[in-house]
Amino acid sequence: MAQKKRPVTKSGRPRARKGVKLTPTELAPPQLALAERPPELEELAGEIEHDGGAVLATYREPLGGHALLFAALPVDKVERTPFQRDVSDAHVRKLTVAMDKTRRYLDPIIVVREKDAWLTPNGGHRLTALKELGARSVLALVVPERQVAYQILALNIEKAHNLREKALEVVRMYRDLAGSVDPKESEMALEFEEPGLVTLGFAYEERPRLSGGAYAPILKKVDGFVDERLSEAVPERERRARAVLELDDAVAEAVARLKERGFDSPYLKAFVVARVNPLRFMKGSAPPFDELFAQMTKRARGMDPSKVRGEDVARSGGQAEATD
Repeated sequence: MAQKKRPVTKSGRPRARKGVKLTPTELAPPQLALAERPPELEELAGEIEHDGGAVLATYREPLGGHALLFAALPVDKVERTPFQRDVSDAHVRKLTVAMDKTRRYLDPIIVVREKDAWLTPNGGHRLTALKELGARSVLALVVPERQVAYQILALNIEKAHNLREKALEVVRMYRDLAGSVDPKESEMALEFEEPGLVTLGFAYEERPRLSGGAYAPILKKVDGFVDERLSEAVPERERRARAVLELDDAVAEAVARLKERGFDSPYLKAFVVARVNPLRFMKGSAPPFDELFAQMTKRARGMDPSKVRGEDVARSGGQAEATD
């Protein structure tokens, strides 16, 4: 299949994507190298050397012209940021096998300074693999601004997220920010991506085996960012998460009643959620969050399995049989 081409301007450049306002610098490659270290990086360079690392180069990145350090750091002095997704053992194994085969490490991690520690927001798997292999050093791009650690997760394509991983990563970042710089939730759209991910993250904390995918499309339509500082918005997010869990309880009860009646399908949960979701038939804007979840929870609790036909469940994705 041919790749769809981006629309271009009269000058032949691709048109800017919606929401992207960046105007890159006009720095040419030779201008990115810095012969002298800028004063604002002197302290950071000193901390690298104090911890047994070495600054290998100083340069400007090409988009914003920000000065960065390319450094070698002792592996045992670098840790993952606390808000990242959990390390996947299978992914670490793939990395260690690849590194063992190539006998090379060619993918620097990004690092920020946090008090007396070096934290990587995007290199947890690579760092773990290096430690397992017994490497003493890790190559890193050292970014002076701590807040970039939160933004950098949007660039992290080291391992594809599933919904649970992403939601938990968001809520860990949420709690970390709430206890530090504490910005408004509505100012964190880039870092959190979707308000529904925040709500699901809080829900996953309470119920790790939650089938969040059943509720994510609904949250996309009715959830929104809160215009309060994160520390003040936590109770509201916990309340919304409870509404999701209450609906999940009601859906589980409806599924159990269907199974008692003889229905047997892996799609029963999706069927129940679709059955009690009024958004399918609504025109115009969706109802408020609380109204919708209360209505769906009530419908799920009142679902009568005797009024469900086998073909109804089959249309939700799989064959189902019912017996009296």
